[in-house]
Amino acid sequence: MFNAPILALLLAGSIVGLYGLQSETGAMEASYRYGLIPARLAQGDVLGLVTHMLVHGGWMHAIMNAVGALAFAAPVARLMGGAKGLTGFLSLYIVCGVIAGGGYALLHLDGTVPLVGASGAVFGLIGASTRMLGGQGRILPLTDRRVLTSAAAWIGVNVLIGVIGSVGVAPGMEGARIAWEAHVIGLIAGLLLIGPWARLFGRAAPIRQPTFDSPDHMSEPEPRSGPWGA
Repeated sequence: MFNAPILALLLAGSIVGLYGLQSETGAMEASYRYGLIPARLAQGDVLGLVTHMLVHGGWMHAIMNAVGALAFAAPVARLMGGAKGLTGFLSLYIVCGVIAGGGYALLHLDGTVPLVGASGAVFGLIGASTRMLGGQGRILPLTDRRVLTSAAAWIGVNVLIGVIGSVGVAPGMEGARIAWEAHVIGLIAGLLLIGPWARLFGRAAPIRQPTFDSPDHMSEPEPRSGPWGA
């Protein structure tokens, strides 16, 4: 954790810092002002698709998302580098959050309780990281057993939460429900998007220099490929 990429540290710090500002101005008021309310989205208020990621339901909610972001943003951040990588990292995070929020709203078109928190975007990072399990910095196929097993476990946990009907979008938001559907949708978005994002924004794999076995023989260099594999 202490050698986490700066992008992961900044993302985690921003989640906690933004909630600190929110708590000073009134957490509940900010939730209704900036949260994603499905009924309001159905009337054309699309700004909530982005702003809901910036507000949280309580300190515990914000801290949990910050810890998740720090843990699962790290492999994605390492995959990308430079200005192009920064663009790729942030856009993947935001797009996953927007897809998660939009998907949740479609499932609850008449909902009037605000969806708040970066959980959908964080689960997008979890999905992206799942494609990198044991891949040594490369993207594994969606059909890889490790990917399928881990994704099924994450989905199962979230469905179980939904079946149990735990209270709260997050600890500290009494009377609301955990938006497990947004978690699952964000996870799936991350699983699907990390492939094309790696091709567009990922670091190029270094070219291995040819090795010389003898003055008369030079071994063939390994082919170059990107972080998404051959």
